[in-house]
Amino acid sequence: MHVHWHRRDLRIGDNRALSMGDPVLPVFVFDEAVLSHAAPPRVSFMLSALESLRESYRERGGDLLVLRGDPREEIPRIAAAADADRVVWNRDYSGLAKERDADVRDALSDAGIEQRAFHDALLHTPGSITTNQDDYYSVYTYFWKKWRDRAKDAPFDAPDEIVVPDEVTEEGIEIPTLADLDFEDPEAEIPPAGTEAARDLLSAFCEDDVYRYDEARDYPARESTSRLSPHLKFGTVGIREAWEATERAKNDAESEDAAESVEEFQGQLAWREFYAHVLDDTPSVVAENYKDYQYDIAWRDDPDGVGAWKDGETGYPIVDAGMRQLREEAWVHNRVRMIIASFLTKDLLVDWREGYDWYRRKLVDHDTANDNGGWQWAASTGTDAQPYFRIFNPSTQGERFDPDAEYIKRFVPELADVDPETVHEWTELDPDERRELAPDYPDPIVDHSERREMAITMFENARG
Repeated sequence: MHVHWHRRDLRIGDNRALSMGDPVLPVFVFDEAVLSHAAPPRVSFMLSALESLRESYRERGGDLLVLRGDPREEIPRIAAAADADRVVWNRDYSGLAKERDADVRDALSDAGIEQRAFHDALLHTPGSITTNQDDYYSVYTYFWKKWRDRAKDAPFDAPDEIVVPDEVTEEGIEIPTLADLDFEDPEAEIPPAGTEAARDLLSAFCEDDVYRYDEARDYPARESTSRLSPHLKFGTVGIREAWEATERAKNDAESEDAAESVEEFQGQLAWREFYAHVLDDTPSVVAENYKDYQYDIAWRDDPDGVGAWKDGETGYPIVDAGMRQLREEAWVHNRVRMIIASFLTKDLLVDWREGYDWYRRKLVDHDTANDNGGWQWAASTGTDAQPYFRIFNPSTQGERFDPDAEYIKRFVPELADVDPETVHEWTELDPDERRELAPDYPDPIVDHSERREMAITMFENARG
């Protein structure tokens, strides 16, 4: 028998480590060190996913052993109590996870218990796609070409025999509530979790929207994205299963354009892995700029501006719609995420770390690698980043990607009766006209043209 230590792989099927033989004792540990970096939306989703996972095990005649404590102590203790032959788990790539896993490995070795960790969350493991000089890629395009052409594993089979020996049955706890873990209820409505919910999303997307993904994905009102991000974050669906579904969709495509659209979505899976490879190679990106500048970037300290940004009260309709969607759904459309991030870093001239931290607290799908990569891209400090002199104009972005202001009006009801063309001209209107049209919606807190010039100067000074 071996112990499988669940972390970001809250599923039974297509789970590499879990498939490594029978019987298996599945274990999940609530780790206070990890929970200290968590937030209500993600913890709420995780708890629901754990309930679903436990039910899946019970349907197979087994159970999930849930513990709370330090994995460095709990995992060796349970393995010894169950007389397990070994402990297996799937790797995570953050600095915190690597440090924790190394300590658990040492503790198991000291106890004379075999252990093995597997690469499972990615189709291609960090370090497997490199330049001709064996360096990790810092430019996505070159990474994508190799990533796309590499053979990919098929999904792994679920184990046949799941056991929780009598010796450890009393050790387990019920899955705690948010309150038990000292978290408040999230203000957002959290989507359904678990493998069944993930597979429903994947199936529906690959039957329809994936064929329009290329043309529709940048338009937030069209609701044409997969919404799989929290499921990939917590591993309620396997990445090989997701890839296989997209390959079937591509093979079933009725036109070349439809097949190319599927490949465009597959490119988003590659972006996810690109940023995970960067994090594995350079863990310091979580707190530091990836890209070096000769001098420090002179970010502004602007608590009032940041407060308006968080509250969706900047007077820039597409920015405010995105920030309010974040509060209501714990999720934001990807194009809008880029606009939001650009506004904070290039219009408010505020350090990207402020935005990254807010996303960490508010997103249900917060992923260290992806969010860090996205924020540093927008801030012109990351890998393959947006050049500092190419700055999103939030008004023209809104006009281009939400032409009828449908998305904006959904989340900014103060503008519900304003003509879409006028919504997109909001920052150019006379203050009295704004008051007459939407008295409860704020004036713009900054002038984009002025801040654009300030941003360029700020980066040019940093370059030296």
